Amino acid sequence: MFTSSKKVSNINSDRLDTLIGKNTVIEGALTAEGTVRIEGKLKGDVTLSGNLIVGEGGYVKGNVKADSVVLSGMVEGNITVENHLHLTSTSKLIGDIDAKNIIIDEGAVFNGNCKMAISAGKAEAAATKEAKDNKGTKK
Repeated sequence: MFTSSKKVSNINSDRLDTLIGKNTVIEGALTAEGTVRIEGKLKGDVTLSGNLIVGEGGYVKGNVKADSVVLSGMVEGNITVENHLHLTSTSKLIGDIDAKNIIIDEGAVFNGNCKMAISAGKAEAAATKEAKDNKGTKK
């Protein structure tokens, strides 16, 4: 769907701080720092000062807030990321996205709304360009 030749997913999956294994079910909110990988099921909100990886068998029912997210499993809830969100070909997201950068691989399922944040510098540049464009079109 939306792809780029640049590799944006720079989450180092070799350095995990927390792993929720495939036979694990957690009910309740998860708050953590560092990189978290979910291969099991989590029913509750996830708030991270770091990165989240949801593996192919991973499932989250709740809202997610993190620096970056790579989704290969399923999330039923809204995802808010400071940097980037990568929906791989095996992912399924039922919920809204609020992100700076998004990669959606072919085969990914996304059902929701998407809002992309832009930096203050880009917003100012866009406003200046629009003002200049509007000046030129006045008669």
